[in-house]
Amino acid sequence: MTVIEYQIENKISIDEFKSVLVNSTLGERRPVDDEETLSKMIEHGNLIVTARENGKLIGVARSLTDFNYCTYLSDLAVDEKYQKMGIGKELIRQTKLASPQAKLILLSAPKAVDYYPKIGMTQWEQCYVLDELEDLK
Repeated sequence: MTVIEYQIENKISIDEFKSVLVNSTLGERRPVDDEETLSKMIEHGNLIVTARENGKLIGVARSLTDFNYCTYLSDLAVDEKYQKMGIGKELIRQTKLASPQAKLILLSAPKAVDYYPKIGMTQWEQCYVLDELEDLK
């Protein structure tokens, strides 16, 4: 029987972060070929929950949080070989346990839009994004 270990890690390697992003398909929307950006993503994510099988990173939930009011779960990635096993849901649960008072917020990847309501999350339509400063009027 496979045992998946979940834990909070202060730092994970760029290579293993990149690997799980690519193997989860989230890499399609992340700068996986920009090591400096990946490094900063890890460095400034102040809550990183991992799922490991025999030491191998198979899932990650990388968040930015104040541990009181809000937790923004920026990256939820589970290796495709391990999807549909409850690992993503457990990563979310562990993230919420680490900041229980805070509202957990995430933006869904297009392929995962139907997943989050199934596990009990509420969808909101009031999200806005500003990519370029020049777009601000």
